[in-house]
Amino acid sequence: MPYRTNEDLPSGVRDHLQSHAQDIFREAFNHAWQQYADPEKRKLGGSREDTARRVAWAAVKKKYHKAGEAWVENA
Repeated sequence: MPYRTNEDLPSGVRDHLQSHAQDIFREAFNHAWQQYADPEKRKLGGSREDTARRVAWAAVKKKYHKAGEAWVENA
């Protein structure tokens, strides 16, 4: 299910990522949700939501990394 706003994101995302990282997650998730609607396109298998979530976290990790318990922007 696509997310309309950052407030709609799961609490684990909202509570741990800064708003810019939440924007990245939401936009990547929504794009992947559309792109991987067809199960044939999901190389690792899994549900549409699992695939979109993996893509979203990968997008976040391009700009942010986890330092202890906090996510911080890459230098």
